[in-house]
Amino acid sequence: MFKVTVNQDQYTFDESIRLEKLASHYEGTFFAAKVNNRLRELSYELDSDALVEFLDHRYSDSFRIYATSMRYLVSLAFSRVYPHVQLKFSNSIAMGIYGRAINMTLTPPMIENVKKELYELIEANLPIIRKKVSINKISKYYAEKGHIDKVETLKYRKEKVNIYECAGYLNYMYGYMVPSTGYLKEFEFFYYAPGFLIRYPRVEAKGTIPEFSDSPSFLRVLNKAEQWAINCDSDMIYKMNRKIEENHEVEFVNMCETKHNNQLCELGNIIEKNIDNIRLIAIAGPSSSGKTTFSRRLEIELLTRSIKPLMISIDNYYLPKGEAPLDEFGKPDLEHVNALDLELFNKNIAELIDGAAVSLPIYDFMIKERIYQAPITIGPHNPIIIEGIHALNDVLTSFIPAHEKFKIYISPFSQINIDYHNPINLTDIRLLRRIVRDLQFRNTSPEKTLSMWSSVRRGEYKWIYPFIENADYIYNSELTYELAVMKKHAMTALKKIPADSEYYIQANRLIKFLKYFKDIDDYLVPCNSILREFIGKSVFEH
Repeated sequence: MFKVTVNQDQYTFDESIRLEKLASHYEGTFFAAKVNNRLRELSYELDSDALVEFLDHRYSDSFRIYATSMRYLVSLAFSRVYPHVQLKFSNSIAMGIYGRAINMTLTPPMIENVKKELYELIEANLPIIRKKVSINKISKYYAEKGHIDKVETLKYRKEKVNIYECAGYLNYMYGYMVPSTGYLKEFEFFYYAPGFLIRYPRVEAKGTIPEFSDSPSFLRVLNKAEQWAINCDSDMIYKMNRKIEENHEVEFVNMCETKHNNQLCELGNIIEKNIDNIRLIAIAGPSSSGKTTFSRRLEIELLTRSIKPLMISIDNYYLPKGEAPLDEFGKPDLEHVNALDLELFNKNIAELIDGAAVSLPIYDFMIKERIYQAPITIGPHNPIIIEGIHALNDVLTSFIPAHEKFKIYISPFSQINIDYHNPINLTDIRLLRRIVRDLQFRNTSPEKTLSMWSSVRRGEYKWIYPFIENADYIYNSELTYELAVMKKHAMTALKKIPADSEYYIQANRLIKFLKYFKDIDDYLVPCNSILREFIGKSVFEH
């Protein structure tokens, strides 16, 4: 006999019970559960005392499982309709999963046939059965199917793996799954040249499928990033590991850093060519994109061309908390564009551009007030550089004519996969950067960083992503080798999170992911690298 507690309800059982069955006692749609602070699939069998919390659309873990299951289902549908198609899933585009064929050209009619199969599979509500198998057994199966990418990746897995079977189809998706195909009723699936998009409910949209907003610039950058990774033979984790095992990490690190140098050179050429018009360079990007280091390196790039920019911090223009707009919880919303003194900011920028002498504010954290610097002036070839969450939003710079602004969006656009069916999450790269940086430079615990992350993400969706297509240049701050360096820093931090923490599940997921990477020593990272902004010893720290 054992006891199970769900919310305030207590149950006593003499025999094991499946979570899915227990969940049927409650209203709502659930995709997973926390059992004694461990993430469990709904197919999990309870057989001892447990504290259970069912997870619906309000939880990011639910929709991570949903997304993983959708990739599995699409792979299953293709295997039944077009068994010779070899799929590759890539990172999120338009808040969905992008996929394409790597051995042939997909057509709209093919996608419609697969879509029909998806609906039939969901209607059939087929069970997705989890089976624990040995590495040797599943590797042999994948070798017979020609999935060499999976075989090579599994060489870096020490434990047994959980394979999933549905209607005779087997696959391993590096994540938990829903118990049957019938759970995946909410989705959009359509042709998106040269592949397809899978869109599904998102926690950011409160469990609904967000309105589709095309991002052609975003796709171009991702395609370029993918081609880069393929060209330098690092589009899979196992290929990166092989470079390290064969002592090619010096070349690998410098190839990646050269990519950043080339982007900076390209930017310098564009700005120099248009310097008679460009008076304001606005830089924006999500958290932990490397904006601080990038801004300094862009400044240096411009100095080599006799262009002397003026750096102005948007942070010095925040209104007092009491004047900031309130969020949905009635608290000051410091991420809102109206939390800034827009009138003063625009007035200062416009006057500087017009050649006037301007006293710029600096926020003094000791007295919690603005103080003003001595008046400064700039010349016609001294562009102003600003960096911040709202830099691409024209509301911030409404006094400045569009032709005088040059907007740069920066973010890491990695196109590395675990295998062809399992891309690395772009957001996880930034989260790991932030965990490492916050602990090192801000004395902020990993738990605190994780607790703030959902709020950070909400701000990004509201204030950054809608303006990406307004950018004149998108800078890819990804360093393909970086996870091999950050691994030791991040794992040390994540292991500090105790097993009873509400953030243990997320920490454990990240630790499992990092285990696939071989290590690269910190000393190989150049002192001016964006990565130094997070691991320390950057030349720009002083």
